Amino acid sequence: MGGLGMLGGMPLGVLGLSLIVSIALAVHVVRTGRELFWLWIILVFQPLGGIVYFLAIVLPELTGGPAARKLGGAARAALEPQREYRAAKAACDETPTVRNQSRLAHAAAALGRHEEAERLYAEAAQGIHAEDPALLLGRAGALLELGRGPEALAVLERLTAAPEGHTPAATLAFGRAYEAVGRTEEAEAAYQDAAERLPGFEGLGRYAAYLARHGRRDEARVWVVEMDKRLAKLAPQFRREARHWRDHAARALA
Repeated sequence: MGGLGMLGGMPLGVLGLSLIVSIALAVHVVRTGRELFWLWIILVFQPLGGIVYFLAIVLPELTGGPAARKLGGAARAALEPQREYRAAKAACDETPTVRNQSRLAHAAAALGRHEEAERLYAEAAQGIHAEDPALLLGRAGALLELGRGPEALAVLERLTAAPEGHTPAATLAFGRAYEAVGRTEEAEAAYQDAAERLPGFEGLGRYAAYLARHGRRDEARVWVVEMDKRLAKLAPQFRREARHWRDHAARALA
């Protein structure tokens, strides 16, 4: 309705131009393999949707400059998490299946709504899904973010018999939970294992932060320097998240 309303007030010439531009952007979405939700944004919310897509996707590709990449990243960050949360909530409200509850919980966690995420994961993990590894790990992550380490550890311990309980992501969660309950030797072993096996920078950043918190600042600095070296070689589209975890470690050293 919002997109149709905007189009209804346009002169015919401007309307035609808007449609042509929107079609061209839609073709760009398909040819470059972008997420298909961009088609909906471009075609329904003309011309605003096309402007957002141009700023977030096309402009950084055309210029390649840091300012354009920053602008594109900001546009995507502002749009995508909220969009996914709204879509997941609508799906869950319409059909409250375990899959839709899990999707909404994940979207809520991405927005920092950890209390909501924990509740949704707990509600989904019932009956035949009570031991679902993805639901247990998601709930444990939300509990850790809420500072409820003992509860998180109790949830994680239900994973130990399953292969999913030994994945890098689960190992990292165990490290955080062990640290929260004062089991430092087990925490360090889990953090180190996750740092070695988990793709990306989160394992490295959390391990370095753990070392800094426990008085091993020189070792933590070595890892921060290592992350700086890796950041310099990283493709631009991956640097934002990587820098977040590098800075997480640096703050623990401050």
